[in-house]
Amino acid sequence: MPKYQDDVDAVLRALADPTRRAVVERLAKSPAVVSELAEPFAMALPSLMQHLRILEDAGVISSEKHGRVRTVTLRPGALDVLHLWLGDQRTPAEHQADRLGIHLALTTPQEN
Repeated sequence: MPKYQDDVDAVLRALADPTRRAVVERLAKSPAVVSELAEPFAMALPSLMQHLRILEDAGVISSEKHGRVRTVTLRPGALDVLHLWLGDQRTPAEHQADRLGIHLALTTPQEN
């Protein structure tokens, strides 16, 4: 089992909910204040805060509070652990196909 399995589990649990995935998709564009994140959802602000807490506990987002305004940011590289895990799940045939594609790209003459 990979040494980062606990991180993978935490991120997958956090992203299992469609509301949290929507928040991550929104934050991929730019940081946002909580009130802006809450706009598209038909839920009370405390409910959204619970979702944000789960994402923050999993290391997917971070937040800072300045006065009464909390700004939420997607943590750089927070989803890299999923990329690593998914790469480990690839079959040997997929790796061979990748190597073949690279070989063909390097050895096939380019048309001008």
